[in-house]
Amino acid sequence: MERNDDRQLWDLLGSSHVPDPSPFFSRNVLRRLREESFSRPVLRGWLSWRRLLPVSGLVAATAAIFVAYTVSSPRPPAGDDPIAKIDAQDYEVVADLDNLLASEDNNLWDENPSL
Repeated sequence: MERNDDRQLWDLLGSSHVPDPSPFFSRNVLRRLREESFSRPVLRGWLSWRRLLPVSGLVAATAAIFVAYTVSSPRPPAGDDPIAKIDAQDYEVVADLDNLLASEDNNLWDENPSL
């Protein structure tokens, strides 16, 4: 488009105000470019102190509770096992008791309200 084609348009464009960039325009543009080019990787974000400290505290507390629970849980000595003390003749009685208890559990669900 030549100036002679549309004289009014060129006169209007010539009389318009040209904005002045701020004195720090180039500095701000370069700073934005550096920020975008050096974006943090995902793993580095997770290893920041703001996240690492609470997570490590939670892991340490969970480990301490687990250790305290396993150390303080009562375990019967190997010689005090009541099953090991049963004689060979008593195995039949124990088996009958198991059957009796199983039948009693089933009787709870019977429709006989007289019990």
